Amino acid sequence: MMGWWGLGMPGIIVMLIFWVAVIALAVWLVSVLFPQSPGAPRSQVGPPDSDSPESALDALKKRYARGEMARDGYEKERASLVARLHSAERKQTD
Repeated sequence: MMGWWGLGMPGIIVMLIFWVAVIALAVWLVSVLFPQSPGAPRSQVGPPDSDSPESALDALKKRYARGEMARDGYEKERASLVARLHSAERKQTD
């Protein structure tokens, strides 16, 4: 009589493999049903819009407000960011 072990050690190993497979299937299913934003890499950390031109422009404004950069440097960087934003918008409409 084997008692509460049921099928013995092989049965425990089979059940362990079964439950690991069920959990892996559930994780995979959730990742398929609720994907990240379309263009985001899978290892992205932080808010989805953290690297968008708008947030970069906000960061530039904050740096200028703190006095970390001169006005001419701010205007040059701002023009570059705005140009990138407009080119990205044009690509999306094409």
